[in-house]
Parts: sequence; C-alpha cells; structure tokens
Amino acid sequence: MSRSEKNTAVKIKLFRSLFSGLSNVYGTYDPESGCSKQIKSPISDKVIFNHLTGRQPYGVYLLIKDRTRAIVADFDSGNRLPPIDFISLAKHYGIKAYIERSKSKGYHVWIFFEKNGVRASKARMVAFHILEEIEHPSTEVFPKQDRLDSNTRFGNFINAPLFGALVPKGKTVFIDPQTFQPYANQWEFLESVKKISESVLDDIIELNDLSREIMSHPKRSTFEKKPTNSYCLPACAQKMLNNGVKQYQRVSCFRLSIHLKR
Repeated sequence: MSRSEKNTAVKIKLFRSLFSGLSNVYGTYDPESGCSKQIKSPISDKVIFNHLTGRQPYGVYLLIKDRTRAIVADFDSGNRLPPIDFISLAKHYGIKAYIERSKSKGYHVWIFFEKNGVRASKARMVAFHILEEIEHPSTEVFPKQDRLDSNTRFGNFINAPLFGALVPKGKTVFIDPQTFQPYANQWEFLESVKKISESVLDDIIELNDLSREIMSHPKRSTFEKKPTNSYCLPACAQKMLNNGVKQYQRVSCFRLSIHLKR
C-alpha cells in the first residue's frame, strides 16, 4: 500500500468513526436537481471514498435500534446567532458541540458520543432542552425518532460533512465559531473532536427534571422523577431552575448542583 493509499484509508476510518449509523442503507442526492433518495446497500469504504472525493454524496441514518453515535441540530437559515447560542449553552452543560456549514445556507451543529452510542431518546431530550433555552424549539433534530420499530425501519438520513464537490466552496465543512471560517485542516479538526458519555446526558436530564415516559420500559420510566432525598437541590436553586432566570445564573446553578451531587 502506497503512502497516499494509507493516508486515504486512515481518513476513511476516522470519518466512519464519527459519521456512522445503519450499515446497510444510506441516503444520497443529485447535486444538480437536489432530489434525494435512499440506497439499500452496504456502506463500504468505496461509498465513503466517493463522498469525500465528490463523486456521490453520502447521507447517514444515525439511529441504530434505540441508540445513536451523534445528534445534529439543523439550523436552516443563515443567521449565525442560533448555532452560536446552542454551542455556548451546550458548553456550560459540559457538552462540546461543533458547527458545520451545510450544503445550503444554514448550519448543522453536531454532538458526538462515545463508540457504543447513547440512548437516542436521551440525546434528543437534551438537544430539545437546549433549543428551548435559546428560544429555537422548532429547530429540526436528527435523528428524528427515539427508536426504530416496525413502523420506522430506517428513520431519516442527514447529509454527512466533507462532500468533496462542495468543500472547495466552503460548504459541508466545520467552521471556527469565533470567525465562522473553515478550519484550515479538517482532518486535524476531526481528530480533536471530543465524544460525550451517556452519563453527561443523565446528569442534565436529572438536574433539569426532563422526565418523560419511555415506551420500552412501560412499568417504570428511566426518566421518572426520583423521590426527594439528601441530594435534592436547595430551595433557592430549585426556585432558580423552576421560575426561569438569566441564562448564566441557570447554568451556574446546574454546575453547582452537579458538584454537590458528586
């Protein structure tokens, strides 16, 4: 194997470690017409190579049963403030999020999870909570479902970054949130990505009381509110969380409660 081939193989491996989901189906679109379609075929290294070199776009179906390795907030306008607000609040919650310039006029904000993924219901719950906090609750989130079942066999695909035909145009690339310019070396950037554990989501869900029924556990929801105990937040902190206060007061309260809990 030549050095060039080795470098290509390394890049494909890195790409697949971040942008992967179902292994037997993927999405694509016609760059000329914009028409999208589903392809039921194994996702080989050649599929990824064709995407990276601009031959055929690759869209990933993120949902695997009830788990996902990434979650994406799809901001479909050119307004920079919502994605900036999203990554800022995510950071205060201990989550690192990354902005990608989409193929059109908007932005994708990605959050990546550890190798085995996390419960999609938890990831979506936290993502929607952040979107509500920044007053953009109608923003589309991928995956769009909590789990696959007989009615939802595949879910919805989202176009993967770094489509070779658009990268030279400054699209489908990750950008620096300070300058909104593409990172000079996208591969070095991808190597630096921080993946989040499910326990971080659990802390956010518990301390913000983001409870709801989980269909796969009908007898007792994973997110049911736990009985009051010695780790309950003090009254002043509960008042701050429940009544709505300034963003950074709320974040400070959250981080303090995490510290006290641990």
